Amino acid sequence: MFGRRGATQTQKKRRMSGSVPGLRRPPRSERHYAVGAAGGGSMRLPPLLLLLVGLCSGTSFPSNINIGGLFPTGSHEYEVFRFALSQQQDVPKLVPQVDMVDTGSSFSMTYAFCSQFSKGVYAIMGLYDRRTVNMLMSFCGSLHVCFVTPSFPVRTNNQFVLQLRPSLQEPVMALLEAAYWTRFVYMYSADSGLSVLQKILDTAAERSWQVTSVNLDVLTEAAFVKLLIDLDFKKDFQIVVDCELERLNSILHVIAAQKRNLKNYHFILANLGFMDLNMTDLEKLGPNVTGFQLVNRSDPTVEKMHQDWLDFDNKDLKLARRKLRYTGALTYDGVVVMATAFQNLRRQRIDISRRGNAGECLANPPAPWGQGIDIQRALQQVRLEGLTGRVQFDERGHRTNYTLSVMELSHTGARKIGYWNERRGYVNTAVYKPVQEEFYGLQNRTYVVTTILEAPYMMLKKNHEQYEGNDRYEGYCAELAAEIAKHVGFVYRLELVGDGKYGARDPDTKLWNGMVGELVYGKADVAVAPLTITLVREQVIDFTKPFMSLGISIMIKKPIKSKPGVFSFLDPLAYEIWMCIVFAYIGVSVVLFLVSRFSPYEWKAEDSDDEDETLAFSSSRRAPPISSSEMARSPGFPQNQNQNQQKEKEAPEHTNDFGIFNSLWFSLGAFMQQGCDISPRSLSGRIVGGVWWFFTLIIISSYTANLAAFLTVERMVSPIEGAEDLAKQTEIAYGTLDGGSTKEFFKRSKIAVFEKMWSYMRSADPSVFVKNTNEGVVRVRKSKGKYAYLLESSMNEYIEQRKPCDTMKVGGNLDSKGYGVATPKGSALRNPVNLAVLKLNEQGLLDKLKNRWWYDKGECGTGGGDSKDKTSALSLSNVAGVFYILIGGLGLAMLVALVEFCYKSRIESRRMKELIDAAMSTGHGVMAGGGGGEAGGGYRGGGGGATLGGENGRVMTHDFPNAGAQGLPCMKKAAGMGLSSSGM
Repeated sequence: MFGRRGATQTQKKRRMSGSVPGLRRPPRSERHYAVGAAGGGSMRLPPLLLLLVGLCSGTSFPSNINIGGLFPTGSHEYEVFRFALSQQQDVPKLVPQVDMVDTGSSFSMTYAFCSQFSKGVYAIMGLYDRRTVNMLMSFCGSLHVCFVTPSFPVRTNNQFVLQLRPSLQEPVMALLEAAYWTRFVYMYSADSGLSVLQKILDTAAERSWQVTSVNLDVLTEAAFVKLLIDLDFKKDFQIVVDCELERLNSILHVIAAQKRNLKNYHFILANLGFMDLNMTDLEKLGPNVTGFQLVNRSDPTVEKMHQDWLDFDNKDLKLARRKLRYTGALTYDGVVVMATAFQNLRRQRIDISRRGNAGECLANPPAPWGQGIDIQRALQQVRLEGLTGRVQFDERGHRTNYTLSVMELSHTGARKIGYWNERRGYVNTAVYKPVQEEFYGLQNRTYVVTTILEAPYMMLKKNHEQYEGNDRYEGYCAELAAEIAKHVGFVYRLELVGDGKYGARDPDTKLWNGMVGELVYGKADVAVAPLTITLVREQVIDFTKPFMSLGISIMIKKPIKSKPGVFSFLDPLAYEIWMCIVFAYIGVSVVLFLVSRFSPYEWKAEDSDDEDETLAFSSSRRAPPISSSEMARSPGFPQNQNQNQQKEKEAPEHTNDFGIFNSLWFSLGAFMQQGCDISPRSLSGRIVGGVWWFFTLIIISSYTANLAAFLTVERMVSPIEGAEDLAKQTEIAYGTLDGGSTKEFFKRSKIAVFEKMWSYMRSADPSVFVKNTNEGVVRVRKSKGKYAYLLESSMNEYIEQRKPCDTMKVGGNLDSKGYGVATPKGSALRNPVNLAVLKLNEQGLLDKLKNRWWYDKGECGTGGGDSKDKTSALSLSNVAGVFYILIGGLGLAMLVALVEFCYKSRIESRRMKELIDAAMSTGHGVMAGGGGGEAGGGYRGGGGGATLGGENGRVMTHDFPNAGAQGLPCMKKAAGMGLSSSGM
């Protein structure tokens, strides 16, 4: 692409040059020379004529050519100008007429130009400024005076100004296209960069490039430093700098003085003296720098001339001898071009002598010099190989058909990566070596490893004063650094970070602090520390693969353990469940009782062996004492009594086992998994029992499963369980490390809970942020549970294993991240260190290191606090409630037994008294009546049937008198079923 365009432009220029009138026409000197040759060969001229021609030709061209010079005082170009003139010993001899002027002053330049023109100089060499270039071109065009200059090229059609310096428009555009830049910053000086800027802006409009232009002429050093900070903040890492050599050196010095990590930056220097720049300090920061080189320093001719320049001794030299720069090489080539042109004019015998008054440069109208056009043509037609390569001019006086070397700054200095010319454009010739070959010189350098004191990662030994160097430190990262250095094979020196911070960007100055800043600004080569891998850090430094994975966790003061209470055996089930069990027990018992009462299959008839005793006992209990007068008044008394007793003996006995108390006893036995000596006989009763058994099976199994945990584990009642609990309350303060990744996480998070937490932490007074982790841990321990510290989970776990064992981690991790070993951007150490970390991880060494420094050296056991490795045995306090219930049950049983004894004794005493009274009354009645009669106790008078009730619903029925039975058939039927109020 570049080749076609260059060839097309070259052909066009050649066609244009061929169309200029007089360019191919032989000059007058050639015609004179042809005449002379013909006369000497084929024509026989008279000897007098030949003498006259020889005299005329000898006097027509001067032997000394006055050459004007306009240079700033003490300039490098002036010294090379004098050196070049001293090297030209051929005839005609160039005689300098130099004026030291201020090239930026139009008055001084006008005065010097007119002064030299009036002195009759044939051509002028010098420098110009953007403020005087138009004035010089106007004079040269009006007076036909040739001005040869190594200054920056100007787009003009003035053929009398020969510009030795090639244009950088096309080379810069070709380099931008080859690098695929679509967004960059163009820094320029108005002296030399306006033409390139115009080209860039035109191309940007066509291709939608984002170009930021910066005029360096209006910036002070402080403003330029602020500009660099803004560019770094906006991540504008692609920069084109177009200015003169002196200013470019100053700019690079300011950039290097910032000690900023430049691994992401790519600079294109639009200057032809790449190897003339001092980039020693800049090279240490690792930027990608590309530029152009006009002078081929490896050319033997250039090397010899450069040595002659260094050996050149001039008494007028006021400055120390410096190496030949590209502007000096252009000046040297300019002198050679002038000398060659005048030598050609002399050979062509063109009369360029200036006789009499040289003329007035300020005349109106101007009076051009007649011979100026011949000198211009002679200069324009010069073709030679100079210090700056092929020297050739087009019809407008611009440099053409030149080649520029494209250079790049590497760790070994400047190297050539390609070239540019008009025919082929940009051609990349770089051969990049593998990364392993670029990792050089490890054994010959001691690398600085920055770290931070943070237990257990990096700690000072107890007797560190007795050690020196790396032996003073111990910890996880100390051993990790030693293992990495052993695998990679380099020597290192551990150094603690100066400000004690991990690394964050200052929002005001936009500068990095902590270990990240040490890497960014070139103060350290590697960072081995608990440094979290984050996006903002990855943009300025390089990380290896994580050597430890973790997340943000919450640390609080460990609450006091709550020991199980007396009735802790009730804890496996909630209070509501126990209440439901009690109501279910009562409900099932009542339902079982009712079902048994209504179901006929639960009733059974039995013959009692002790019927007589029962009847006698019942009669004695139920019949009130009968007086002798009543017995006497009752006709047929003995007969009736005998008939009733006989009927009672013949009546069936119906029993039901499930009275209300037996139902309660059956339900309790089933619930306690002990069973009972009675069981339902009816289908409905068995359904109730089966459902109750299934219910108790599940309840008892669930209770048993949870009972062990509740009796053996001493639970701690934590005030918070996670980040949500922290965000909802304000009683417990919480904060993070100031200037760390945890703070940046909350600051950048878009999750509502974390945004709420960040809003609280940012506005909390006093501040909840701490300077280091130790300060945060101390604050947690002294706050009596009123402060929570947010930190990495690995550190939280480590501190939990340290005495006094009063901190704990609550909740899960808030995020997931990792620690990595950091190196500067583009560092040759990155890949070898990364491979070493991966190898250590595959070998299991990283896990061994963590176990060694976290748990093997722990002070609180695996569970933290005073816990042991095995489950603690139950103490009396765990089961004291069971003993209390046992003792209480035994006491209650004794009390009930005493009550029953007293109650039974009272009943028995009353019954015995009644029996004695009845016996005595019966005895008196018999004696008074003179008759016998069966002495029976327990006869309950009455005309109807008597019903005797026994325990547990045992019913004894007696027939009613006939009149009563016939009058009450429903009662008779009820009596036959065995239902009575007393039985119920």
